[in-house]
Amino acid sequence: MDLLDFSDCQLYFEEPMPAEASRLIAQAATEYGEPAAELSLLRAHLLAPENLMVLVGLYRYYFYQHRLDDALAVAERSMQLSGRHLGLPADWQRLDEARLGSAAANSFGLLRFYLLALKAASVVLLRLGRTEESRARLIKLAGLDSRDQLGAGKLLEVVDEFQAPPEAAETHPELTLVAA
Repeated sequence: MDLLDFSDCQLYFEEPMPAEASRLIAQAATEYGEPAAELSLLRAHLLAPENLMVLVGLYRYYFYQHRLDDALAVAERSMQLSGRHLGLPADWQRLDEARLGSAAANSFGLLRFYLLALKAASVVLLRLGRTEESRARLIKLAGLDSRDQLGAGKLLEVVDEFQAPPEAAETHPELTLVAA
């Protein structure tokens, strides 16, 4: 399955949204960096709690404000909602190629959103220092994306390089990081 093929699929930002929620998201963009931005996003979320564009706005806000626990909660909620619409199991660990194939037939764009939300959760877990939880998700993604179109395999390589014992760096000096 080509996870980069966007032809013939609806994307999350094409989903209809109440006009007031859309206005609040635009308002939050103009208020970025101010506490009022979060309030606008939360009001939009109250109006459209299952709209993925609202959730993406919340995720980005929390991630860039370094409110990583909040960002993780939004990424997981995004997976829950999109997974439910796709008929995926609630537990991402139970994903397999057959389930992905069935989900892709239902909505390829939504499946890609789900997988990217799983990757986003992995990134947040890394930032929180919860490396093993992140690695488990990245391993699952890499196993499902044999051509590494979502970049989980490359990210996993980087994580593993940082986790390698010091003697491994001696055998690969080009991988050694120097702190200044």
